[in-house]
Amino acid sequence: MKRAGTLRLLLDLSNFSGAARLRELLAGDPAVRVRCSPDGRHLLLLRPPGAPAPQLLVAVRGSGAELERAWPEDHPSPLDAFFLPWPARPALVLVWESGITEVWGAGMELGWRLLQSTELCPGGEARVVAVAAVRGRLVWCEELQSGTEDPIERPVAAFNYRVCVRTLEPSGEAGTNLGRTRVLLHHCPPFGLLASRKDLFLVPTATTWPGVAHILLIWSPSKGKVIVSAPCLGLSHSKILNPRQGDTWDFRTLLRGLPGLLSPRKPLAVHTWAPAPQGLLLLDFRGTVRLVQSHGGTRAVGTLQEAPAGPEGSAALGIFHGTLACVLGNTLELLDMGSGQLLERKVLSTDRVYLLEPPAPGVKDEEEMDIGGGLRMLSALGLFCVGWEAPQGLELPSAKDLVFEEACIYYQRRSLRGAQLTPEELRHDSTFRAPQALASILQGHLPPSTLLTTLRAELRDYRGLEQLKTQLVAGDDEEAGWTELAEHEVARLLRTELTGDQLVQLNTIFQALPTAAWGATLRALQLQPDGNGRLRSQALPDVWKKVLGDTTAGKETPSGILPPFELLCQCLCQLEPRWLPPFVELAQQQGGPGWGAGGPGLPLYRRALAVIGEEGNRPETLELELLLGSGRPKAVLQAVSQLVQKEQWERALEAGLALGPSSPLLRSEIFKLLLAQFAQHRQLDAHLPLLCRLCPPELAPDELLLLLQTHLPDEVGPPTPFPEPGSEPPLTVGLLKALLEQTGAQGRPSGPVLSLYEDILWDPGTPPPTPPRGPMSTLQVSDHPGLEVWVPSGQGLCVTDMGNHL
Repeated sequence: MKRAGTLRLLLDLSNFSGAARLRELLAGDPAVRVRCSPDGRHLLLLRPPGAPAPQLLVAVRGSGAELERAWPEDHPSPLDAFFLPWPARPALVLVWESGITEVWGAGMELGWRLLQSTELCPGGEARVVAVAAVRGRLVWCEELQSGTEDPIERPVAAFNYRVCVRTLEPSGEAGTNLGRTRVLLHHCPPFGLLASRKDLFLVPTATTWPGVAHILLIWSPSKGKVIVSAPCLGLSHSKILNPRQGDTWDFRTLLRGLPGLLSPRKPLAVHTWAPAPQGLLLLDFRGTVRLVQSHGGTRAVGTLQEAPAGPEGSAALGIFHGTLACVLGNTLELLDMGSGQLLERKVLSTDRVYLLEPPAPGVKDEEEMDIGGGLRMLSALGLFCVGWEAPQGLELPSAKDLVFEEACIYYQRRSLRGAQLTPEELRHDSTFRAPQALASILQGHLPPSTLLTTLRAELRDYRGLEQLKTQLVAGDDEEAGWTELAEHEVARLLRTELTGDQLVQLNTIFQALPTAAWGATLRALQLQPDGNGRLRSQALPDVWKKVLGDTTAGKETPSGILPPFELLCQCLCQLEPRWLPPFVELAQQQGGPGWGAGGPGLPLYRRALAVIGEEGNRPETLELELLLGSGRPKAVLQAVSQLVQKEQWERALEAGLALGPSSPLLRSEIFKLLLAQFAQHRQLDAHLPLLCRLCPPELAPDELLLLLQTHLPDEVGPPTPFPEPGSEPPLTVGLLKALLEQTGAQGRPSGPVLSLYEDILWDPGTPPPTPPRGPMSTLQVSDHPGLEVWVPSGQGLCVTDMGNHL
């Protein structure tokens, strides 16, 4: 049965802010440029330079403020403007011919505001002639002014252009990140730039030198290559680019190696270029439509019933459901992409019609306009959808019947019995209650609006996932698609019970695409660094319970299949080893009874150590960090012992001081371990202040001296006043003074002296007078009364002035 094309009204323009101005511009200016945001909520209208104000209008559907700007005659309007596919917020880029670039963002409350302003051509050395945005990059073609090239190799005026590129990404809540400028193509003619979802097409313009006006270029940023294509010859050539090495192309050198593409040909007589997901559509003046695919091949699509009237006539091209839609004036023609056959021709009520870009993959319309995969068409009358209507007489099964049919297939696949399960059996058998409950909901027990509100997020994710799978099955195997698919699958698996096939599938994804899998886990656990080298998480306990639980305990699992926690540790060890200890430390804080962190079984730090390697073959730094962050006394002592063996004294002391007063016994053990080293050699002398801070406050001076005596090295010979050359200096009382003062820092006790060495710590404060240094052969009484004379205490004599008495 023949299909029927439909033109259905989706929205009246009254749903947009600034609706009156929007209708005025759409109906009055045939040269206005119309763009649609990736989420479908914003419309951009840009009038050419010299047009009356306003030259720029951005209207928003629903709540939100419009953006309307006008420039005086002495300040030209922007050369081009387009939206950026940023998921967090709408973003708009304005580019002037002088190279001035403005990035605008729309907030929730403040409306549109300027995020960043920069210059693409600093110093006025060039003039921008075309600009486009593709895959997070800003690409422009600029004309160099005379004198900017090398005088020895000054190109002719026809090749005095170059194509440059800068990365353009969101940064934070209200910022942008512009990378450095990189020249993509040197010494080229002026090119027009058209961007599809994944490729950039460099097409000839009216001012392109005729000798190369039949050639176009296709740049694929994700694959790092450029394709030179001559559609009229059916030839193409591919060249690989390595951006990490700063590779660029020289257009003239590139063409010298392709003499077959330089055979004399007429310039491409193209009326309209239109990027599409399948490639680049071109309409010539004879009404023939061709498709230039991303690999450089060209094929004819079909011929329109009516050719363009001239260069000034308006035309728009688009593809949906294997159908080419062409709006030429006030005529809409639908052609089959496979055969080129005309399927339908409609006459429209206006000739000011614009086909909007299809929504970006992964970006969903918040109001869920059901366009059924059709094209959106904008005019002053409203926003329409071009699609196919289901043939009359085709009876679609009800939602209730579909539930039982799908459930029948599902239960039959899981069943071990040979008898065939039927939908009627599911309807009346009380064993299968899930399909009956869902069927009763769909039958009307729950209002459809309430059901749609409840399931909207799930349906949106499911639809996006199915669309992504369809694209990949069709042959679009670029890395971005697989990465997005992996992120969807990991997020879905983390919401299920990770046992059996689900756990095997999770391991497979982590092995194939570890970066994408870890990114999905990062979002699921809501991990964020806190600025102090630690991680914090706002995920619910149920999510952590699935991650930390050892789902393989007591079960037979295939070889190489790891539980979720071990899998994450292994992945993190490969991608960012420095974040593994903070992740394990955070996981230990999240654990509950039976989760693997606070319950029976191996502690988490030992599970992480088992993943990073066998004992003796592990990265030493990583093992130390895991042991120190475990909070387990045996593990911390093991780590401190390793640090002592490596003579990393400062780090060992800091590990003990980091424990805090909540672990007095462990701090005491670490102090005794380091005190033994202090007694045996002098390598810890430089770190004596840290050792004093680590000293337990309850340790008495006699206990300290007894500990030191235990670990002092044995004396080989009689003591000498000075150490032998090359030998280790002995421990002195001067070094002990700081430690002894630390042990008595709590205050001198009242009452009798409890220790034989207690008086050492309590100095009266003023030392006795210094004895004379000269020799004294004869002891005489001073002739001067009141003069006191001291002699060395070894002689045991002291004479003082006693007046006239001896």
